[in-house]
Amino acid sequence: MPTREDAVAVAEVLTVLADPTRARVLHALDAVEELCVGDLALALEASEDAVGYALRVLRGAGLVSNRKVGRVVFYRLAAGFPEPLAEHCLRALTDLSRRSGTGGSTP
Repeated sequence: MPTREDAVAVAEVLTVLADPTRARVLHALDAVEELCVGDLALALEASEDAVGYALRVLRGAGLVSNRKVGRVVFYRLAAGFPEPLAEHCLRALTDLSRRSGTGGSTP
């Protein structure tokens, strides 16, 4: 049985994942090793401001890390990012929400 602290930690991570832009950023970084804000914005068809904010939240949650090359900052999934989350959970949760009718159009 998880402790109250464990339940709070899980809820906090799920809250971070609940934002569509943040979820899309994680999917993009799962597909490509690392990207800068501008490239992520282009890939997601989102503003650089929205992507930058999403990355700040994800970095604060420990889900992404960054490295700076000159003036460009590249982001990637954090070391130790759980493979089951990247490989399975994000996709399975997306499929589940589509089937239930709560997340976008049904296939």
